[in-house]
Amino acid sequence: MTRPDHGEPLVNAAGARLARASDALAMRIDGPPVEWTIAEGLVPYAQAVEAMEARAAAIAAGEVAEQVWLVEHPPLYTAGTSADDADLVDPGRFPVHRTGRGGQYTYHGPGQRVAYAMLDLTRRRQDLRLYVAALEDWLIGTLGHFNVRGERREDRVGVWVRRPEKGAAVEDKIAAIGIRVRRWVTYHGIALNVEPDLSHFSGIVPCGVAEHGVTSLVDLGLPVTMPEVDSILRAEFERVFGPTVTR
Repeated sequence: MTRPDHGEPLVNAAGARLARASDALAMRIDGPPVEWTIAEGLVPYAQAVEAMEARAAAIAAGEVAEQVWLVEHPPLYTAGTSADDADLVDPGRFPVHRTGRGGQYTYHGPGQRVAYAMLDLTRRRQDLRLYVAALEDWLIGTLGHFNVRGERREDRVGVWVRRPEKGAAVEDKIAAIGIRVRRWVTYHGIALNVEPDLSHFSGIVPCGVAEHGVTSLVDLGLPVTMPEVDSILRAEFERVFGPTVTR
């Protein structure tokens, strides 16, 4: 979905479908590396949004470098611009934050790796469909390192895995995508379920999709740690988007 936002559109993965994986590589640039930052502890969501908005504005002004900021949040639900109030099943369970990213309701909490990507598309490709496809490629490549086949779906957001042990048609969501773009600088980003409490998703209809469930790497029988996932996320980000530097 799109809407005006200071002359640039706001999108989510439902409105930005698949580009070829080779096209996603067009997001790579020759230039200063992207700052790669991992937050310590749990970052309050409102604090994260404020920091992202300030950083994106500074990037657009040419004052600072691009950044990927990896965080975990305390348990909460966030409502994107397309959120349906009926999808908030248990409104008293966790705090609910209305946010400017694309998408519907989602859950954030400990054990979920959220990666906020603040990238200047004027230095890459000013193509939002390609950008979202590149985010999907980043996630799918990361999952592949753990022998998990992540897949896109034309009719719903996120990255999905088939669960044949539960039934031939069963699929679970393992990662979400929601972005905002202002002055062609992106913010918000991706959320990959590493080892969150999956019961916490029951307070919402995640991304408006009631007929499918959610999963995580640990739920799939992969006892990986967050640092292990972060290392692979970084390598796959560099494959798709270009070099990084630790900050």
